Amino acid sequence: MAKAVSGLDLAKDVARELRMVLPRTVAGLNESTGWAPASRRGVRQFGEVMLDELVLSGFSLLGGAPAAVRPLSSCSAAAEELSELGIDRAHADPKPLRVTSLRRRRIAGLRYERMMFEHDPALPKTLEADGLGGPARAVVHLCRHRDGPRPWLIWVHGAGQGGTEDLLLSRIGRMHHKLGFNVAMPVQPGHGCRRREWPAYPDMDPVGNVAGMMRAVSEVRAVVRWAQPQSTAVVVSGISMGTPVAALVSHLERQIGAVTLYTPILGLNAMIARHLGRWGPSRNGFRELLGSAEVAKLTSVIDPLAVDPAPPPHRRLIVGAWHDRMAMREAAIALQERWGGQLYWYDGSHVGHVFSRRVQRVTERFLRGVADDAAVR
Repeated sequence: MAKAVSGLDLAKDVARELRMVLPRTVAGLNESTGWAPASRRGVRQFGEVMLDELVLSGFSLLGGAPAAVRPLSSCSAAAEELSELGIDRAHADPKPLRVTSLRRRRIAGLRYERMMFEHDPALPKTLEADGLGGPARAVVHLCRHRDGPRPWLIWVHGAGQGGTEDLLLSRIGRMHHKLGFNVAMPVQPGHGCRRREWPAYPDMDPVGNVAGMMRAVSEVRAVVRWAQPQSTAVVVSGISMGTPVAALVSHLERQIGAVTLYTPILGLNAMIARHLGRWGPSRNGFRELLGSAEVAKLTSVIDPLAVDPAPPPHRRLIVGAWHDRMAMREAAIALQERWGGQLYWYDGSHVGHVFSRRVQRVTERFLRGVADDAAVR
């Protein structure tokens, strides 16, 4: 009986979400500017924004019923410790990467390697005490040339990504073969082949989300330090939920030569809280927790606006999506105001920019400039 009720509730949720996709799409475009419905461009923008809305609905439905709301008081100790430590002291230097497994593979004609290593991010005491620290298996997908040294691109994927198919969707093969880069794609905790492994990330636990991102930052820093001796330059790139990770790494690892952020987000917990409004009052407890001042204090150590990237302004690229319905375009504006550097606006959506040839050209021009500069040094 309970399973039948649960199945009926899920069916109702799916029906409700699908009914809301179209009105949410139209409302989102009407709130924006630059949408001409009767044009070919306008039709494309409509389709892309609808894709954003469908992805958000999918995340909501696949997330299932959340656990109980964490008491706000249980965030206080971590918020106090992390805010006092600040970014530089909260993020411990990673230990040297020790490869435990390296296997050659192929997908759609692209050769790559899957590298694994055990990694302990040495999280602050309150996070360790909450059971969020300790070692976990880290995974990196590699596309390497046999000669060297070469420029390296460290690509940090977004939420729900991290599978080998992202090597194709992100056009990593072009960056590897056409531009001559070695490419590393670390798999973030809770994603790709790590989806069913501890720790879960992200979810509706604000402390766990901060710990998960700090773990991702530490793993990527370990990869950067491993690649750097083999490189002429190191570029770190992040897409969506990978952008705060890339931003923090570009600050903490001063040898980084360039940084690129695509459809950036600001405040993972705050973004989740905003989209929980889609569910109405049933998730109000989570919204209030994730959007609280205490959680904002906790999140201060993963704030891209609080970092000073090592690369000079002309080696910083931000790609924003004008009709972004997931991260919203305000994040790209705020980052560019803080960071300076290059800002490119794609006239579509958060998801749609992945398929844009214009974004691809901007990316390749930027990376070619980094590689050319490294070659003359």
